[in-house]
Amino acid sequence: MPGRRLLGFSGSLRRASYSTAVLRTLLDELKDEIEASVFDIASLPHYNADLDGDAAPEPVRALKAAITAADALLFVTPEYNYGPPGVLKNAIDWASRPGYKSVLKDKPTLIISTSAGFVGGARATQQLKTTLLATLCRVLPWPEVLIANAGGKITGGKFTDPDGLKLSLEALRALLAEVPARPTT
Repeated sequence: MPGRRLLGFSGSLRRASYSTAVLRTLLDELKDEIEASVFDIASLPHYNADLDGDAAPEPVRALKAAITAADALLFVTPEYNYGPPGVLKNAIDWASRPGYKSVLKDKPTLIISTSAGFVGGARATQQLKTTLLATLCRVLPWPEVLIANAGGKITGGKFTDPDGLKLSLEALRALLAEVPARPTT
């Protein structure tokens, strides 16, 4: 799978975030197979249509450029109050403009959720999937990857659950299989 570029997003800003630990562990596991980077959504201002288009702030332009350069997207999100965090929705709102012609259109996408509870972020996954489908992302038709009781599966900032890691990597490789390899130079 050489030549594929994956852009990752963690839906959490917390320093010891379970979502960020899962995201970084997955990208580390695939470091010999793909080019990968993580976009820090903390730099984005609140969405404001008055600042959209040519007037977009630099962090928004950087977000759109990073998505454009990526072949596929990976969202790893916690569940807050039965849904994805507002900061993640904010990033999607910025990237989704202009409507139906945005950098998200046709972008292969995978969602993984984490939760300290036993439901594993299922509600956040469903809401995030609905939002991403509205942007015309190609969300991978795959069984949900829900990491329940995530706090007990992170050790030293790494996702250490063998079954969860196997399932997550299987889904991520299925996503990458949807992307043609870029020519190597």
